[in-house]
Amino acid sequence: MPARSRSRSGGTGPRKTPRLGGTGRARPAGGLRATRPKPAAKPRTGTAKPRPRPQRRRRRSVAGRIAKWSFLAALWLMVMAVGTVVYFAHDLPDVRQIAEPDLRPTLVIQDRQGQSLARYGDLRGETLPVDALPPHLIDAVLAIEDRRFYAHPGVDPIGIGRALWRNLSAGGVRQGGSTITQQLAKILFLSPERTLRRKVQEAILAFWLEATYSKDEILAGYLNRVYLGSGTYGMDAAARAYFGRSAQEVSLRQASVLAGLLRAPSRYSPAASPERALARGDPVLQAMVDAGSLTPAAAAAAEQAAL
Repeated sequence: MPARSRSRSGGTGPRKTPRLGGTGRARPAGGLRATRPKPAAKPRTGTAKPRPRPQRRRRRSVAGRIAKWSFLAALWLMVMAVGTVVYFAHDLPDVRQIAEPDLRPTLVIQDRQGQSLARYGDLRGETLPVDALPPHLIDAVLAIEDRRFYAHPGVDPIGIGRALWRNLSAGGVRQGGSTITQQLAKILFLSPERTLRRKVQEAILAFWLEATYSKDEILAGYLNRVYLGSGTYGMDAAARAYFGRSAQEVSLRQASVLAGLLRAPSRYSPAASPERALARGDPVLQAMVDAGSLTPAAAAAAEQAAL
């Protein structure tokens, strides 16, 4: 009999061969199980890129917040401004009734030659328009009182800020922030008391004056009504009382003295102290130089001139 092949278990049965095309998988020789090859790893070319941050969206959100809060702040400021105007405007004086100063009768004592020896009472001169006054008188008043008169609408925030800075630097009140228009509003309609209500009403009336009259009319009204010491009202009255001539004929030195009276008319009156009046005129000339309406040489010559 033919010999039988030895089985794996040591038996003598026939050797089984693996099926081809069956469901079972053939094992490779040696008893190792076949494994599926892994795909080759891709080489790294660098570190992973971070995700871009939404900078544009963030910038838009910040800008939107700024615009929103700016709009709300402006709206609230407008509401507060309107409320302030309504609160202080309900008892404004009637603009159809211009306040006139209670002038005392004027008494002038003269000698035989017609020279004035003494004067008693108040004096108001001739009402003059701006173009009838000498240019150096107008320049002196604007240089020392309101340089931006022809630029602001009645109230000058720049002038207020400049006056505040000078007063803080000097440790006291050295410069006022009221414009010529505000001063005229006080002369025409308000009392001389210094209260918050009067200052706000003064600003409101200044806007009304600017909307109703021209700049030259406002300036002329101020120059013809302002008090200039020794019972004189207006530039023409002061020029006649202090220098014996019309305001149309004053010199540069005299104009500087008249403009210097606006700050403190009783203290710097030439009738009370000619030396103090001249000393007050020097800063006016320097202010004209700073404003560009006078040359340094002309200012130096005027300082040496007599009244």
